[in-house]
Amino acid sequence: MRIRSIIGAAAVAIATATPAAAHGVGEKATPHFEQAIPNIPGKSLIAVVVDYAPGGASPPHIHAKSAFIFGYVLSGEIESQVNDGPKRVFRAGESFYETPGSRHPVSRNASRAKPAKLLAVFVVDSDDKELTTPVK
Repeated sequence: MRIRSIIGAAAVAIATATPAAAHGVGEKATPHFEQAIPNIPGKSLIAVVVDYAPGGASPPHIHAKSAFIFGYVLSGEIESQVNDGPKRVFRAGESFYETPGSRHPVSRNASRAKPAKLLAVFVVDSDDKELTTPVK
């Protein structure tokens, strides 16, 4: 696995060089797929599964300026806020998206009793190295 795909996997949380490592409190991002898009030169598709323990959360972060992100809740309920939009709870089977350069101040399990799981799919410039940066 290339180091960029490992860093890309952390794009939902905080960039790290270790796959499946915890990033926030009760949150783990695991890489599942990375592939250059052959008919869109310079673009890649990266898929990451984010597991949230009950009450788990990702730290506030921003995404790469090129990253278009599709989020799909696999199980449980995820509370999310993108940029200055409203906080919203998404349930299993629901989805949302983030436009390039978005700020993600809230991404967390909406439940303190049950785990939640999110699939994040990124379309990003293939040479982007820092896909997620923590908000200071």
